Amino acid sequence: MIEAIILIVVKPGNEEKVYKEITKDPHVKEAYRVYGEYDIIIRIEVPDIEELDRFHDTVLRKIKDIEVTETLIASGYRG
Repeated sequence: MIEAIILIVVKPGNEEKVYKEITKDPHVKEAYRVYGEYDIIIRIEVPDIEELDRFHDTVLRKIKDIEVTETLIASGYRG
């Protein structure tokens, strides 16, 4: 299982619309509207890297109001 945090920048004024669309996907386990450089942060769980690629291609890239994303894949390191 791969857990990833995705940081999202949205075209101004479209945050709620994008939030509602993204949270429909069952891979999205948490979603937050935030202040700062990014507008929305989501945590997703996917079985493998191929499914992460599909999520980017079929969910994120289909939403025209998303300007930028940054994906952080969680490490198994627990310190």
